[in-house]
Amino acid sequence: MKLYITGGGTGGHVTPGLAIARYFEQKQPETVVRFAGSARGIENKLVPREGYPLDTIEIIGLSRSLSPKGLAHNLKAAKLAVAAVGKAKKLLEKARPDCVIGCGGYASFAVVRAAQKMGIPTVLLEVNALPGKVTQMLAKKADRVLVCFEQTRALLGGADKIVLTGAPVRGEIAAADRAKARAKFGLGAEDKLVVSFWGSMGAKYMNEHMAGMLALECKNNVAYHHIHATGAAAREWLPKLAAEQGAELAKHPNIELTEYIYDMADRLAAADLVVCRAGAATLGELCMLGRPSILVPSPFVAENHQEKNARALEQAGGCRVLLEKDATGQVLYDAVQALLADGARLTRMGRDATKLAAHDPSEKIYQQIMQVVEQRQK
Repeated sequence: MKLYITGGGTGGHVTPGLAIARYFEQKQPETVVRFAGSARGIENKLVPREGYPLDTIEIIGLSRSLSPKGLAHNLKAAKLAVAAVGKAKKLLEKARPDCVIGCGGYASFAVVRAAQKMGIPTVLLEVNALPGKVTQMLAKKADRVLVCFEQTRALLGGADKIVLTGAPVRGEIAAADRAKARAKFGLGAEDKLVVSFWGSMGAKYMNEHMAGMLALECKNNVAYHHIHATGAAAREWLPKLAAEQGAELAKHPNIELTEYIYDMADRLAAADLVVCRAGAATLGELCMLGRPSILVPSPFVAENHQEKNARALEQAGGCRVLLEKDATGQVLYDAVQALLADGARLTRMGRDATKLAAHDPSEKIYQQIMQVVEQRQK
């Protein structure tokens, strides 16, 4: 089996593709996988790190602004898209894949569109409740569209080829063992670990508030361990901002800043509490692992789908939701303190989170892709 997987810009469009690749290799060890994405996206770090070849295509997203600057940006985006489809055709002619899988983000548009023009089977994966623009544009000619929410099927027209599978969970997430993960990080039975991140690129507003939380943790000499992923954009300025507010991180080795958490499966498995955004892929992993969380949905996504995702988990009892406008450093610090002090509630939240875990999403996705390939071969 030869797969060509495309998607990127953010970790939420890359990690599902990596999960699909690993699952296919598990089922069919002879599987050959290539990835394609933007030259500027997080895929340039994540994909090579996992050992897969990555083809890059220059393409940019559309601006929603109708200002002269916005219109000029969209004109450039349109020209790049035309050129990108041409380059994608050449890449596909060389790779000769059995199927092209689009995992979302503007980086995936050119490759999927080129595959559709060339008659190569295409499968789209939409992990969010509200389908993105790329999915909407490509869904009509796709062989299959795999979704994670029932409402997404209706928004895409409800055709038979739109199938509810759930989001693929990375094999390392499914296989993560809490006891082994905690031992890996030297955590004893009484030690607490908080893991926080705002996405692969970071979020300026929330990282500014995280600086305040870090300062409070240092000033109060918290005993728990805390690792925060700054994202690429905040890697340089966040430590400086935290220091300006009184965070002496060098004196508190239990508090760690890193650009990206590469061993996320073990970190999440070991965590007592996770503080993060509410992307569908992340929520799927939290539910699979049964990890209690404080979710701060991004307000800058179409139709506010992150808050909808978070509220569903909150209603099930698996998390506490803070809106970004309320999530100051002090509020974040207080919320973490309150939950860590209530072990019974943390246990209950973790148990309730598992109730929303999708059952065998990777196998369902695998079966759908195999059906598409086999039907085309006939």
